Amino acid sequence: MKLYLIISQILFALSLIPWFIIWGLSFMSFDSGVNLANGSFVIAITLYPVAVITCSILAWVFRVKRKKFSTIINLLPMLWIVAFIGFMGLNN
Repeated sequence: MKLYLIISQILFALSLIPWFIIWGLSFMSFDSGVNLANGSFVIAITLYPVAVITCSILAWVFRVKRKKFSTIINLLPMLWIVAFIGFMGLNN
């Protein structure tokens, strides 16, 4: 379990490098004007590192007594990655 958590969290940490670039580019959505959809888009992208840190801490806390719950919590940040890949696939 420890090896799984370490490897997955290293991958999440490495994913923060492209996230920073995408986060900076997400503010370009306000070029067409400020509205709720643009704000929601930027907030959703901004919350990714918060989710990574929170889920990592919770996964380590629950790793001993509730292994399955710990695994599920640790995979929650994958929702952002899957959504990003899905949107990239729709645009091609």
